[in-house]
Amino acid sequence: MKQSDAYRANAENCAEMAAAADSEPARNRFKRMEAAWLALAEEEDWLDGETPLEKSPVDR
Repeated sequence: MKQSDAYRANAENCAEMAAAADSEPARNRFKRMEAAWLALAEEEDWLDGETPLEKSPVDR
């Protein structure tokens, strides 16, 4: 499994926890964690050369 796939799996877990959260603060926290894992996955894809240079997370 690629590292970016592991990061995406973590993001999916966070999305599931957000859906099951019993409070708005918890739901928001899990959503922020999901977004962070997805950003890491995109950066890892870029570092592995799977995303073109012009789509670098650093350039956003």
